[in-house]
Amino acid sequence: MERRNMNMIRKVLIQFGVICLLVAAAANTGYAQIFTDVKSDSKLNEELTVLNNLGGVIQSPNDTFRADDPITRYEVAEFIVRTLQIDLEMSAIPTYLDIPAEDPRMPVIAAITELGMMTGYEGKFNPDAKLTRAQAVKILAPAFQLSGQTAIPYTDITKNHSAAPAIAALVANKIVFPAKNEKFNPSDMMTRGNFVSYLARIVEPSLRPTEPEQPVFQSCVKEKAKKRYVVDVAVTNLWNKPNQARAVDYPSTKNPVEMQKWISSLSLSQKKWLVGRTDTQALYGDEVTLLETKGKWQRIAAKDQYVPYLKAGYPGWVPQSHVVATNKNYDDCAIAIVTADKTNLLEKDAKTKYLQISYATILPVIDETAKYYYVETPGDGVKLLKKSAAKSHTSYSEVPKPTATTIINEAKRYLDLPYLWAGTSSWGYDCSGILYAVFRTHGIMIPRDSFYQATGGKAIAKKNLKAGDLVFFAYNGGKGKVYHVGLYIGDGKMLHAPHYASKVKIESMNNGVYKKNYSGARRYL
Repeated sequence: MERRNMNMIRKVLIQFGVICLLVAAAANTGYAQIFTDVKSDSKLNEELTVLNNLGGVIQSPNDTFRADDPITRYEVAEFIVRTLQIDLEMSAIPTYLDIPAEDPRMPVIAAITELGMMTGYEGKFNPDAKLTRAQAVKILAPAFQLSGQTAIPYTDITKNHSAAPAIAALVANKIVFPAKNEKFNPSDMMTRGNFVSYLARIVEPSLRPTEPEQPVFQSCVKEKAKKRYVVDVAVTNLWNKPNQARAVDYPSTKNPVEMQKWISSLSLSQKKWLVGRTDTQALYGDEVTLLETKGKWQRIAAKDQYVPYLKAGYPGWVPQSHVVATNKNYDDCAIAIVTADKTNLLEKDAKTKYLQISYATILPVIDETAKYYYVETPGDGVKLLKKSAAKSHTSYSEVPKPTATTIINEAKRYLDLPYLWAGTSSWGYDCSGILYAVFRTHGIMIPRDSFYQATGGKAIAKKNLKAGDLVFFAYNGGKGKVYHVGLYIGDGKMLHAPHYASKVKIESMNNGVYKKNYSGARRYL
C-alpha cells in the first residue's frame, strides 16, 4: 500500500512538474542551431531547443540529430524521463533479462518502468527495438495523461484501432493537426524527429500547430544495413586529382555549391585550365561508390556514368562535404526526373527555397499532391518538387523512350549556353555532357564521354544518318581517338558544344575540320 501511495504521489508531482515546465519553456526565445543536420530556422530546431532547455534533449558539439532515423524504445524512454526531469537515483532497479543492472541505460529504464509508462515483454525491455508510430503514441499520450474525445480525421485509423484513443488525444490537444485525407501510417516506424516534435508540443503549447500540417508519409524508403553514398550538392565536379581546385573554384567546392557564381567568375583562360583537370560532374542524388579518402577529399565513382575500365563507374575526386552516407534504399520508390532547366526544391511549407537543382536530376518520390512531388533528399529528409518542373515514373526502366524530335528539341533548349569542360548540368555542358543529360532525362543512359559514346548504340553509315543520331570526330583525319561528338539534326547539320571558348550551337558537319575528322555515327534511339 505504501509503495502504491508513493507512485500516486509521484504521478501527481509529475503532473505539477509538467505545468511548471510549460511556464519555463514559454520563456525561451532563442533558437540557435543545436544540431548540425537540423537547420536553425526550422520548426524542428525550435522544438529541439525547447527540449534542450528542459534537459530532454542533450546537445553535443558538432553532433547530428538524425531526425529521419526510426526511434528505439530506449530513446523514447530517455526523451520522456529527461524531459520530465525525473531523479534517476530514486527508482528501484527492475530485473530484465537483456539489461544488466550495471548497464549505463538502466537508470532511465528503471525510472520509466517504475512510473508505469513502459514495461518489458517476456522479461525483456528490448531497448534497441524500433517502434511503430502506433506503438510510440500509445506510450506518449498516457505518459503525459493526455485525454480528449474527438473524431479521428486520419483515413487509415478506425474507431477500434488499438492506437485510436492515443491518436484522438493528440488531435484533441492539437499536438497534431492532420491535413485533409491524411493518413497516420500506424505501421510505419516512428522517426526521432516526429517523436520529439510531439513531445515538445506537449510540454510547450505555443509550439502546437494552428493549421493542417504536411502529411507523414508511408515511405517507400527502406533501411538497409549496407551504406550507400549519394551526392549531396546540386552538382559536383569530379577532379582527376585531389586538392587541385584554385581559389577561384571555391564556389564549386563548398557546400552548398554556387555554380552560376563560379562559372560566371571564370575567365576564358581559367576555363581552359579546367581541361584535363576535371573529368565529369555528378548531380544531386546521384549514387556513387566511395573508392578512397585523402584528407578532405574523396575519390568516388559515379555509378550511372559508364567507363570500361572501372565497373563501379566514372571515377574522380570530390570534396568530402559533397557526398553523404546513408542506409536508405530507394529501390521501391517512384522517381522524379527534373525536366526544367533548373528548379528549386522547397521546404514543406511550399514557400521556403531549399536548393536549386539542375535539369536531369533524378530523385525518389514518396508521395504527391496536385502540385508537388514529395521527394527524398540525400541528407535532409523530404522536400517539395513542383510537378511543372519534373516528370514522375514508377522506375527508370519505365521512362517512355523518346523520339528523335524530342531529343533534338530538348537539346535546342540549351543553344547559346556557354561551354563548360566536363559539364553535365544545365549550368554548363561539354560536347558529350549535353547529350548524356538529354538522353538520361528520357530514360536512356548513354556513356558519359564521346570516345565511349562512339562504342555504344548501333553503328550507322554516313549515308544512312537520321536526325537523332550521334556523330563523332577523331584525330588523324577521323582514324585516331574520338575527341568530339554532336547531335545530328538533319540536312548535314549538328547541334554541339565545340570548345571552352564557345557555346552550344548548330552548324554544318560537312565543312572544315569536322568534314576532315568525321569518324562515324551511332544510333541510340
